[in-house]
Amino acid sequence: MGLSVRAFTRQHIVAIAVGVLVAGTPLIAFNFWLSGVIDRQGQAETDSAARRIISLSESRVGEVLRALDQLAAAGVTACNPANAEAMQRAAFVTPPIKELAIVRPEGQTLCTHLNIAQAGAAGAADASADRLAQVLVQRQVLSTEPLGGRYMLDIVGLADGIKMVRLRQRVGDEPNEIAALMHATLLLPQATAKTDRLYSHVHIATRQGASIGESGVQAKDGSEGFAATRSSEKFGFVVNVTTHRGRTLAGNVDLKWLGLFVTAIVVLILVAFGMMVPKNLPNNPVAELERALKAGEFVPYYQPIVDIQSGKLRGAEVLVRWRKADGTLVLPGSFIPLAESSGLIRAMTFDLMRRVCVEAGAAIGQRPALKISFNFTGALFSDETIIKDVSKTFAGTPIKLSQVVLEVTERDPIENFTLTRQVIAALQGLGVRIAIDDVGTGHSGLSYMLKLGVDIIKIDKMFVDAIGTDRNSTTIVETLVDLARNMRMDVVAEGVENFEQVMHLRNLGVRSAQGYVFAPPLPGSSFLQLVEAMDTLGAETAGAPPLPGRVVAA
Repeated sequence: MGLSVRAFTRQHIVAIAVGVLVAGTPLIAFNFWLSGVIDRQGQAETDSAARRIISLSESRVGEVLRALDQLAAAGVTACNPANAEAMQRAAFVTPPIKELAIVRPEGQTLCTHLNIAQAGAAGAADASADRLAQVLVQRQVLSTEPLGGRYMLDIVGLADGIKMVRLRQRVGDEPNEIAALMHATLLLPQATAKTDRLYSHVHIATRQGASIGESGVQAKDGSEGFAATRSSEKFGFVVNVTTHRGRTLAGNVDLKWLGLFVTAIVVLILVAFGMMVPKNLPNNPVAELERALKAGEFVPYYQPIVDIQSGKLRGAEVLVRWRKADGTLVLPGSFIPLAESSGLIRAMTFDLMRRVCVEAGAAIGQRPALKISFNFTGALFSDETIIKDVSKTFAGTPIKLSQVVLEVTERDPIENFTLTRQVIAALQGLGVRIAIDDVGTGHSGLSYMLKLGVDIIKIDKMFVDAIGTDRNSTTIVETLVDLARNMRMDVVAEGVENFEQVMHLRNLGVRSAQGYVFAPPLPGSSFLQLVEAMDTLGAETAGAPPLPGRVVAA
């Protein structure tokens, strides 16, 4: 009896050891591979941060220089009431400017738009000037260098240690110059909106090496993991960005090895548990997804996309919902990651397309201007067979390929840009339009826009939420809209929740938007009612293609 028990125990120990070895080895390899991926992503984020800071500094300095150009064109070179009024107006409409002044060539201030008279200036100083005026008076020029052309740049220190940037411009042959003062901090970033991680340290300097300003704290423990340096071709600014390796999973050595240890413990527990529990285990999640897919439980919901300039319906984005047999509705966040990791996402996506063709194909096909969007993972765009499958899915249906939009999210990394670009070009050759979803929240959106040759960019809800209240978000949206317009792309704003956001987006030139301010994702029957209400074909055209020249949507 004793021998039997000892033999049984040894067999179990061997089984557990083999289980740990077999199951743990791939997990250990995966952890090391994941560390490399996160390292590359950390460096890419640091490079992207440096580029954004350069873009920010060029944008704000350019804004100030345009104000100086306008004043110079108006002949503002002397201290008189008319010029004071012109400077006040320019300072009001140019947010980065704290002070506009007329200065002598040697740098002495004659007068400002705040009506401050300096020593030697015509007129007396106003003893009742506000606190800002008093602070700005106490200044010291730390460095001076040419900015390019007729402009000069001064680094100015105030009495309380604050650094300012002063931009000066000569006006023709006039002895005096016009100068604008702005906070150096306007050229530096705050915390990234994507995470709660601050850039470890950011430093910006002039072309000749004079320090303009810095933010963050340099690491003292040697944990600086990622660094990037970028310079401005336009103004010569040099930006250095470093981030803490310890603030990423890849750089946290203790956390990484703790993860490996925990993984081994989990494997050990699973092996032991597998030896104790009955063999008849319940269905695994992947098998449940496969069963639901065969049973037709994944159904399309439609979120309308509206032309906010004309109020017309432009189409809809198709979102998937899992409607179980008991009527329970499951949102995609609960099953899409598993569908992607198990490889079921492809079958699920094309099943959704076929359901849309059956359910809403007639209504959409009768309105050629309506577009219907589907979410595609980055992996699907790396498969050449997808071209034939997309064409086959819509062949013989009322929906034309020219009405189909495929969205790739910026959060999905693309491993093979060359192959992906070829697939996208082939799809575009069929008439399909390609959109980048969640622009600004994940991988390099500008790189995707330039390399993939997409047709549409979708601005993420994160920027829409802050528009009108956060100047940085407004600037980013303006930049994206201008870039899209220059590259002949359409722009769609996501997650619009109130009409104040609609008005801001309209003023920024955005044409299309989607969000709860218009409608939540709708089941097929409700969406078809909305289509008929917003774009009525009329009894004479029911069941027939639109008449030539009929405008059914903008």
